[in-house]
Amino acid sequence: MRLLLLVATLLFAGGAVAETMKLEPVTVTEWKSVYGTIQARTTVPARARIGGSVVAIMVTEGDTVTAGQKIAEVKDEKLAFQIAALDAQIAALGSRLATAQTDVDRAEALIGRGAVTQQRLDELRSQASVLQNQITATEAERSLVLQQQSEGDVNAPADGKVLTVPLTQGGVVMPGESLATIGSGGLFLRLSVPERHAGLIRQGDELRITLDGRQMEGRLAKIYPQIENGRVTADVEVDGLRTSFVNARVLVQLPVGTRQSLLVPSDAVTTRAGVEFVTLRDGDRTVERVVLSGQVINQPDGVFTEILTGLAAGDEVVLP
Repeated sequence: MRLLLLVATLLFAGGAVAETMKLEPVTVTEWKSVYGTIQARTTVPARARIGGSVVAIMVTEGDTVTAGQKIAEVKDEKLAFQIAALDAQIAALGSRLATAQTDVDRAEALIGRGAVTQQRLDELRSQASVLQNQITATEAERSLVLQQQSEGDVNAPADGKVLTVPLTQGGVVMPGESLATIGSGGLFLRLSVPERHAGLIRQGDELRITLDGRQMEGRLAKIYPQIENGRVTADVEVDGLRTSFVNARVLVQLPVGTRQSLLVPSDAVTTRAGVEFVTLRDGDRTVERVVLSGQVINQPDGVFTEILTGLAAGDEVVLP
């Protein structure tokens, strides 16, 4: 926004040269200060796939993790007992299969002599086949239990930072319970704007942001249509948003309107005894006029002070 100023040159009686500017109303943006919170773009829980006791937790709040990294281990003692029982069943079936196979071999040797009938040989072969199938089924069941046991490893679902670890080592979890929360996908700013300003903000508006003493600019990326507790939720995209804390509060200034105002360079306003003065040109002489100033506004061509009362459009302000 360019300030419309007419600059002239004054020759004073002493021969000194001074510059003046003619005041004209300019459009000033009105800003509303609100607080936003820094949010992770995606918040993903790392869940336990089996129930049991937490035997190890490898991360804590603030740690950086990568997708697939092991962050905790859950152990179910019953699975070890099931594997031991299945191993015993496989061993017993293996002994029965060895005996059945011996009977089959003996019957095949005797059938040529007529000592064993073909029906008996078929029965022995069938028994051996049934035992082999039982061993195969038991081994498959054992593999299933082993897979369940391996699912006790809790892995990070995405790259990011650990936000919360609600459980401690030795705790008991149920299947599907969260052991940690991972914030990933970068950071953005979420605003909660009073609903009286809802009609004044637009998607794409440029915002002013103050973070850790730094002045930054952001863009209003999304305005949610639902109003909750008298406030409108909006998301802001900020380039270079870097912070170690999620849910940190950040001061944000929203453009909520414009007004016409008179601006003078800040160094043209002097204060004596608590009263503010601005020097004006009045014909061939200069006079000081008492003014009431407002906010200081940074413009591309300098720092200006808003004059609330004491000056009017057309006045020529003497520049220092």
